[in-house]
Amino acid sequence: MDASPDLAMFPPLEARQTGMLPVDELHTLYWEESGNPEGIPVVYVHGGPGGGSSPDKRQWFDPDAYRIILFDQRAAYRSTPLGDVRKNTTQLLVADMEVLRKMLGIDKWLVTGGSWGTTLSLAYGQAHPQACLGFVLRGVFLGTPYEIDFFLYGMRRFFPKAHFDFIKWLPEDERKDILSAYEKRLFGDDAEERMRAARMWFKYSEACSLLRHDPTLVEEAAKNDEVVYGTGRLDPFYFRNHMFLETNQLVANIGRIAHLPLMIVQGGHDVIAPPEAAYLVHQAWSGSVLHIVPDAGHSPSEPGIRRKVIEATEYFKRHEKFDAQALQASGPV
Repeated sequence: MDASPDLAMFPPLEARQTGMLPVDELHTLYWEESGNPEGIPVVYVHGGPGGGSSPDKRQWFDPDAYRIILFDQRAAYRSTPLGDVRKNTTQLLVADMEVLRKMLGIDKWLVTGGSWGTTLSLAYGQAHPQACLGFVLRGVFLGTPYEIDFFLYGMRRFFPKAHFDFIKWLPEDERKDILSAYEKRLFGDDAEERMRAARMWFKYSEACSLLRHDPTLVEEAAKNDEVVYGTGRLDPFYFRNHMFLETNQLVANIGRIAHLPLMIVQGGHDVIAPPEAAYLVHQAWSGSVLHIVPDAGHSPSEPGIRRKVIEATEYFKRHEKFDAQALQASGPV
């Protein structure tokens, strides 16, 4: 099957099967499968943490060529319990992916993800390189203290109104420590205050995701209470814990997976996951391919981002690698 002429998306399709997978006595994960059961296995690793896998991500892959696996990480979207930070770490999410892969009887899969999904994809690959066919990563985020601080304070240089809206409802004496101020409300006893804080956090992230700001899209996205609550609670929890990673861990351990194919699709004006991280990975990973999309920010909904991701999955289905031919039409790096 071919995507639409501009590689916007493949046609909508329903999941062939879905399920809830218990991974311990507390957490149960939503998972689904669509596409060709005999096709190339591909797993989509969503962002957030806590964002969940929206059904439109099925349309990023040729359903005739790929066995498409989507799932929601611990406490995200349709997984239960929603927004629960107990027993929720990067290492446990990595282990969950292995449980899911083995449950589905998959030998190796192509690992794809965006934003926080790139962080988890790299951590997973470095722990289980034998389970990976390769990687397609969009908007690389390495979880470093610099990136976390930039999200909380640095993005105001590019989106001053969004940042002001993010902090204006906080008492002035709490605005110098935004993370603590939000944690106080996100993990307090007042359910309404928890939801309000989660929504403010989510809207800030969404407002800074698009190169061309669209308040209508932000408001529409913020109507999904499950995604808002999961993202709003898990984002700051993981920030506080440095994403459960050592500083520079993911770049330092790239040698474990550098023999595998990698395509990076990076918005040239991404402020949530600034391009520097993508370039660091590209430099450390010999043979990797980096596409800079010059007219895009962070959001996967931006046409240039989506087009390049689909180009990557289309190229992989034919060649099962990425090389100089896949680099055609890339922006400057």
